Amino acid sequence: MKKNILWTSAEIAKATGGRASQEFECTGVSIDSRTLKKGDIYIALKGDVLDGHDYVEAAFKAGAAAAIVKNGFVSPLAAPLVPVADTMTALENLGKASRARSGAKIIAVTGSAGKTGTKEMLAIVFSALGKTHASRKSFNNQWGVPLSLAMMPQETAYGIFEMGMNHPGELAKLTEQVRPHIALITTVEPVHIEHFKNVEEIADAKAEIFLGMDKAGIAVLNFDNAHFARLKGWAEKRGLGKILSFGEDDQAQSRLVDCSLHADSSKVTADILGERVKYKLNIPGKHIAMNSLGVLTVVKAAGGNLALAVEALKNSEPVEGRGNRIQVTIAEGQPPVIIINESYNANPASMLAAFRVFEMAAPAPGGRRIAVLGDMLELGRDGPRLHAELANPLLKAKTDLVFCCGAQMDALYHVLPPDWRGAHTKDSQELAAQVAAAVRPGDVVLVKGSAGSKMSYVVQALQALALSQMKTKEQLNAV
Repeated sequence: MKKNILWTSAEIAKATGGRASQEFECTGVSIDSRTLKKGDIYIALKGDVLDGHDYVEAAFKAGAAAAIVKNGFVSPLAAPLVPVADTMTALENLGKASRARSGAKIIAVTGSAGKTGTKEMLAIVFSALGKTHASRKSFNNQWGVPLSLAMMPQETAYGIFEMGMNHPGELAKLTEQVRPHIALITTVEPVHIEHFKNVEEIADAKAEIFLGMDKAGIAVLNFDNAHFARLKGWAEKRGLGKILSFGEDDQAQSRLVDCSLHADSSKVTADILGERVKYKLNIPGKHIAMNSLGVLTVVKAAGGNLALAVEALKNSEPVEGRGNRIQVTIAEGQPPVIIINESYNANPASMLAAFRVFEMAAPAPGGRRIAVLGDMLELGRDGPRLHAELANPLLKAKTDLVFCCGAQMDALYHVLPPDWRGAHTKDSQELAAQVAAAVRPGDVVLVKGSAGSKMSYVVQALQALALSQMKTKEQLNAV
């Protein structure tokens, strides 16, 4: 059976301003030869370090249907090429062409924390309502957004796009490409603060999402956030047709009525724009429950079936690196080590949310709560203070032992009681071995840090303990 065609050579040539050397059809779009799927068109982007043109041959060997390249590029293979003046501009134009031809309801999500998890919840609930396309992973930046747009099938009913930024003006460019009908802002917090004078400037930058919307657009905002009024003001200046709120406050239009928090789930009762609903989330944490209110508000604002959306929420799962749990058995017949994998990103707000979930995760008898923390980056001159201030929340979370890495985490490590200190190292690779040597059966280990801290090395080292156990057992059996 022939796969659905996403783009033809004629459509790509028209969108990008290039001229195809041969006719072709493609079923996807890729900018990475390593993950390219057979039938994708490969776009050779030039970055600060790598040039995608060096991997065109690898892309064709992986099954690329064609490649978009810069003018003058010569391929050693007799394969379809679409030469253009600038490949990044071509990607953006392909995304804009996809948006222009689509009749989908377009929903965009941004915020200082919770973007990706909320995007995933939106994708799950809207998939129950119709054909849905959503950004993959955290494709939320200058190349991820146009790539996500370019990959949207024409028959899509709902398009879900995550948009991120760390400098003023970045979101404005992305929202002009996405042109959302509904925009959800999860929260505004001091994230990437080193690039801004204050948190109010971060709120203003988040409000850039409204610039791509017309007067029929709908904003969905967190009423409980300190910057709600500022965001609402920007939405009003843009002339959006409707501004909806969610939160715990009685004045929120979608309101949390009750929330029963458990170590691995939450039970929620909420009033969504006047409609009472009850549901279970298989992702722990009150912050997740709050974001689910925003998700359901978007559903109702889009005219979707709220009952179907609520039913679909039970299929939500933690995103890898953002709270997913991993069990590692390191001793036969003993309780496993539970890893709470928050290794993808970190900021002061998400740290506090992770600590609250950490507190609810009870170790097995003899086990401990161990926090393994990497630097929270881009916090500017307040970085050391914000790291040191994590000590009291860690105490409240009943933490037994803390391991840290990075220059910023030094500020936290040295205000901890001596018996809490596991180790502090310059980087996560050095720390990983020490954490792996310290864990014992029944421990609950929270691993969290900014992406640049590369805390996934710690997660991998802990997972390798199970592999070592299996290898040792196999070797003994062989003897």
